Amino acid sequence: MTEKELQRLVEAISERFFGMPFLHQATFNARLRTTGGRYLLRSHNLEFNKKHYDQFGVTELEGIIKHELCHYHLHIQKKGYKHQDQDFKQLLQKVGGSRYCQVVPGQRRVESYKYLYECQQCHAKYRRKRRMDTLRYVCGKCRGKLKQVY
Repeated sequence: MTEKELQRLVEAISERFFGMPFLHQATFNARLRTTGGRYLLRSHNLEFNKKHYDQFGVTELEGIIKHELCHYHLHIQKKGYKHQDQDFKQLLQKVGGSRYCQVVPGQRRVESYKYLYECQQCHAKYRRKRRMDTLRYVCGKCRGKLKQVY
């Protein structure tokens, strides 16, 4: 898919699902790694991860486009455009956009951790890269004491 085809696809989805035109640029950004796309607040442009299209096809890309268009249209209308805003959640559900994108194999690093802590009451586990003082911190779920497993 070329960038012109991407631009036409974004414009078509915007008209069909949102009833409003997309008046800015849609491009592929090869540097995106952990996300399927992003909305740029200052320029109102959209960027998409081409690897998602190559790996999963048009249907995955359409879900990502709808997600980013939700940010775009809500921000322009001065409504809640962030992920936690109710306006965003409702519009995303209405147009059928994807909340999360699939993981492209080999793109995301597996987070390594050095320390494991466990709550002595509810047995919740906490993985940490840095060591923490078990006398200062308690379990976030039940406020029980933490012990270092390793």
